[in-house]
Amino acid sequence: MIKQGLIGVVSFLVAWFLRIWFATCRITVHGSEFRTMMDEQSKAVIAIFWHYSLVYVFYHLRTDSAAVLVSASDDGDYIAALAKNLNFNAVRGSRNRRGMRALKELIDCLKRGEHVGIVADGSQGPPLVVQAGAILMASRTGSPILPMTWAASHYFSFRSWDRTALPLPFSRIHFCYGEPFTVPTDLNGDDIERYRKELEIQMNDLYHQAWSLYDKEEH
Repeated sequence: MIKQGLIGVVSFLVAWFLRIWFATCRITVHGSEFRTMMDEQSKAVIAIFWHYSLVYVFYHLRTDSAAVLVSASDDGDYIAALAKNLNFNAVRGSRNRRGMRALKELIDCLKRGEHVGIVADGSQGPPLVVQAGAILMASRTGSPILPMTWAASHYFSFRSWDRTALPLPFSRIHFCYGEPFTVPTDLNGDDIERYRKELEIQMNDLYHQAWSLYDKEEH
């Protein structure tokens, strides 16, 4: 009970701190036509992004309502609480804990017309390698996948498996939407893997294009 209270207070303060922090940044959006295309169609959308970009993505999309997949680990408790403070509904699950149950919950959200956000490379990596969850969800629901990423002129990266990054105050941020990615319904086996690889190529192309704006190959 004490831990939950502490997590709630910390996440509330962090959410407001991020609002102040990122408000100092100059943001340029690329691929807004893809976002508009998704806003104008009738199906719920699967937003997909790399793990390194998670914190700023949550902030950037804070005015949207969506269910987001968050790791079921203890560290994920803080991310889930932060997501809630930024207007998202956290569905808990990871590869080794509640993974299939979380996937079913997200599919139900999509079928109800609720947008979903998912980390492409999962909670444990490897980094910049797409896992199959988004492909499965899209195949079962017909929802399109909307890739997104960001790059910043100045940022701090943590010594984590994915080098989680945060844009620094007063930096310039390029937020990039990619072309929507669709898959046929009821995929199985080899077809899932084929579309997973195609999505991974598209995600990494978008990632490299974003960071090339600052003459970098990666963050």
